[in-house]
This record gives sequence, C-alpha cells and structure tokens, in this order.
Amino acid sequence: MMQAPRLRRSVLYVPASNDKALAKLASLSCDAVVIDLEDAVAPSEKAAAREKLAKILGNRPAGVREMVVRINALSSEWGADDMAAAVACRPDGILLPKVETPRDVLEAGDRLDKAGAPETLRLWSMVETPRGLMNLGAIAELARDAASRLSCLVAGTNDLAAMTGVLATPERRYLRPWLMQMVLAARAGGLDILDGVSNDFRDLDAFAAECGEGAAMGFDGKTLIHPAQIAPAEAAFSPSPAALAEAERIVAAFKLPENAGKGAIGLDGRMVELLHCAQAETLLAKAAMIAK
Repeated sequence: MMQAPRLRRSVLYVPASNDKALAKLASLSCDAVVIDLEDAVAPSEKAAAREKLAKILGNRPAGVREMVVRINALSSEWGADDMAAAVACRPDGILLPKVETPRDVLEAGDRLDKAGAPETLRLWSMVETPRGLMNLGAIAELARDAASRLSCLVAGTNDLAAMTGVLATPERRYLRPWLMQMVLAARAGGLDILDGVSNDFRDLDAFAAECGEGAAMGFDGKTLIHPAQIAPAEAAFSPSPAALAEAERIVAAFKLPENAGKGAIGLDGRMVELLHCAQAETLLAKAAMIAK
C-alpha cells in the first residue's frame, strides 16, 4: 500500500523552547517543520516547551506544508504528557524517538485512537538505535496497514553513531550500509525516508554534497538543523529538468493507444515497464507540488 506523494525534501528541526527560531518560521520555505520537545530541549525546560505547542501550532506558517511534533519517548517521564499535548494541538504528525520494535509504534497508535485523534494525524519513526535498526523491517511493514498511522522513517545518525561507536567521517563511509538498509526497509513498507542531520551548518558545500549523496541513495529528503540548509536540500531532492522530461516521455508513451494494456514497451531504444511509469507519475506529481 503506497501512500500519496508528499514533499519532504527539507524538514527543519526547531526546538519548542527557542522563541527566536520559532519566530522565523513564517519566513522559511521548508517543506516541513519538526517542533522538537526531545533532544533539543533541556529537562528543566520540557514542561514550559510543551505548554507552547498550542500557540506554535495555532499560528502555522503559510508556506510550511507539514508540522510535526517530536515527543519524548513514551517510556520516559515526559512522553505521555507530550503525546497528550501534541494530540490536542492537531499537528500533521508525531515523531516518535528511539523506536526499537513494532510495539512502540502500535502503542503510540493505540494512544492516538483512544484520544480520538483524526486519522490524518500520522506517526513518524526515528531510526537511531542498534535494536531499532535490527528490527526495522518489521517496523516498516506496519505501514502496509493504514491503521498503524505510520507515514515516515527518519534516520537518527547522531544517536546511531554514538551508540555503536562508529566513526562519523565526513563522507559517512561507515554509516552508508545502515543508511541503505533504512531506504530498503522504507520502500518495502511504502514509506518515505528522511536522511539524518548534518551538524556542520556552516559548510554548505559539504552539506550540498551530502544531500546529493542522500538523494542518490534513495532518500526522499533531509532533516535540517539550520535554515541555511533549506535551499541546498531542496535543490538536491527536487527532480532535475532532464528527469522531468524523461518522466513526461514515459507517461506519454504509455498513454498511446498502441501501448494500452502493455506491461512493458520500447522507448528510445530501451525497455520501460509499468513500474517505471508509476515512478514517473510520482515524480511529476511532486514537481507539480513544488510549482505551487
């Protein structure tokens, strides 16, 4: 079961406790914002940050397509209150940290159901622990049932590197196998998958290269920690003019009367299958959303 295409090229984390950063949201063009109650908020500030949610979500920036709240783990002392506050504010999604088993997602979904949350409120899942990575196939498979609410996976590369002791080199050579595993699991479950953050927000050339690598791996977008990263991320994860032209040719070719009902056709000297047509239609749909 594939979900409808969404634009998630640039997804910016903003601490719920950072009034200065929150005030800038209306001027930003990112596809989605994650209001963070977890890692970016000190324990002493969590209650105050939670209380700000209603105001933050009640003044949604016009240009932001999705607003998501990252709560603390439901097993923590703050998780239940975070979940209740988030549900009351009706965000587009709730990002669950440190998901390790399918049960973590199912429990969150049960809480949303009991709270009467609308079906449009989706769950996003962080992939940031060794156990979560090992169980990722089963977690992603939940998305085959829309009742699970699972919509998106998010790579938590900082935590994963810290927990495993893997050296986080600039080119991410030791993380690549795990990143590709995340993409594979996401596609198996029909989910979107977002690449992890880049901590050096001043080196935008290196960041752009990392975005290009993420796009080549198959990620749908990039999680960000600074507004300066929005433009490079959107450039990397937007379809190129050449890709769009190719997609238009494929879709047009399958619409020809002589190709009706065919599962594969010849185009420009190569074989093109229906799956390529579906990919082309998704690409064109995203291009149309970008143009709006």
